[in-house]
Amino acid sequence: MAQVMDIGVDLGTASVVIYGKNKGIVLDEPAVIAFDRESRAVLAVGHEAYRMLGRTPSNIVAMRPLRNGTIDDFAMATGMLNYFVQQVVGKRLFLGGPRVVLSLPAGVNEVERQSITASLFSAGARRTHLMERPMAAAIGAGLPVGETYGSMVVDIGGGMTEIAVISKGRCVLRDSVKIGGDKLDDAIIKYIRLKHNMLIGEMTAEDLKVNIGSALQLPEQLYMEVTGRNLISGLPKVLRITSDEVTEAIEGPLEELMESIHAVLEQTPAELAADIFDNGIVLTGGGAHLSMISQAVSKTLKIDCRVAENAHECVARGCGLTLENWSEYGRFIGSRNQMRK
Repeated sequence: MAQVMDIGVDLGTASVVIYGKNKGIVLDEPAVIAFDRESRAVLAVGHEAYRMLGRTPSNIVAMRPLRNGTIDDFAMATGMLNYFVQQVVGKRLFLGGPRVVLSLPAGVNEVERQSITASLFSAGARRTHLMERPMAAAIGAGLPVGETYGSMVVDIGGGMTEIAVISKGRCVLRDSVKIGGDKLDDAIIKYIRLKHNMLIGEMTAEDLKVNIGSALQLPEQLYMEVTGRNLISGLPKVLRITSDEVTEAIEGPLEELMESIHAVLEQTPAELAADIFDNGIVLTGGGAHLSMISQAVSKTLKIDCRVAENAHECVARGCGLTLENWSEYGRFIGSRNQMRK
């Protein structure tokens, strides 16, 4: 009988990333699901569903069941998660089943947490542990979370950013703000609508952010042509957007993010603040891949800042490393875990 691998799961607003014990990242797909509007039968999940966003007929819905760090459609969120888990561990309920370390967005409430845990049992999980997102991100980024000195991690997701100061295996300070990749996309859409009288979709805004977006002006300006709908004529229009325009568009949300990080630093005990000043701030999450964001944080807060390697994988990697090094990291899980009876 095939051996079931234990898995670390990052159920994020924008993507689902799964780490297989002793195997590394085994799944990384958009957190998107497509279904029939009337029957609610699932038609596509992940990459295939993502390509359907904004392109479906009226009888089909393509959506992200998690938005702004919360669950918009619980049934679809659990269905999507179970689908991905079964893709990794197989559809058969193996003897004993896999053990899962799961990290969820901060906006998911306790009832939803318990329900998601229960849904994993139906996907074959034997035991599910819930891990705080900043702790998982810090472990995945290689920070010494068990040491006595302070580390600061800023996990920038699709719907939320989690900011935490960690020392001795616990979050000494923690804040969650609804600023992430989605808010940057919304800012780009609004900017282009106001400046150019053109409406673009979410996927186009994300392409602009990923391809030419930057937290600070680039030394050499980049350009990208996008297609949208002219709000005056109502007809399709092609427009060339510059990287400076994208930087200007996302300036507001990034300022809010800097203020939130600054607010946490202001509340940090003096000794831990000194540690952070010496060791710097570490950025994780998909939003950390925005060009020059670490330089923007350093410039604004006057503290060294770096982006973790493979930043968008850090939470899943932290969950998986906890399974691989249970004696070292297992004590950081906390009391919220459930086992199938």
